[in-house]
Amino acid sequence: MDGRDGMRAADADREAVADRLRVALGEGRLDLHEYDERLQRAYSARTYAELDALLTDLPPVAPPERSSLAPVTAPGTPLAGGLGGQPVPAAGGVTARWLAEVWLPYLKVIAIVVTIWAVTSLLSQDLLYFWPAWVAGPWGAVLAVRTITGLTGGEPRRQAIERERRRERRRAKRARRRELRAGEPDERDDPRPAG
Repeated sequence: MDGRDGMRAADADREAVADRLRVALGEGRLDLHEYDERLQRAYSARTYAELDALLTDLPPVAPPERSSLAPVTAPGTPLAGGLGGQPVPAAGGVTARWLAEVWLPYLKVIAIVVTIWAVTSLLSQDLLYFWPAWVAGPWGAVLAVRTITGLTGGEPRRQAIERERRRERRRAKRARRRELRAGEPDERDDPRPAG
């Protein structure tokens, strides 16, 4: 591979391809299964050539004012880049949500055990040994390692993408159910008398 094709791609390049694939899904150019496959390949791509191969059969994105396919939006309104017309969450929001999912159970449990320690100390009228440190210390160390490895490995973004995939599958499933229900005859519409 020569030139740009052989160069290693950055995370920003992978994100740009993933955004383009989301737009293609929203436009109906890709089905959900093909989108999922390409998205996985995009996040595992190492070179520009691997990324470019995912977009070769998709037309370039036209600016909204020149596209006949793009929805009409007010000037300055960003186009929806997420699945099913949902906007892609900002990276900061994704990271904050992931950190909350990792650390909130820990903080809740630590608050409970410290409260138990404080109440028992008050009831005994003596400052007892601070045993909650044995709960907080090891668990906190494990969570710190998980946080560092998760943030460096892009775990918040992967979880957000997986969450969006599940939402899209649920939406598709609900749409299929609605279509099936719409196709079923209603018992009240049946002209035959019950008997």
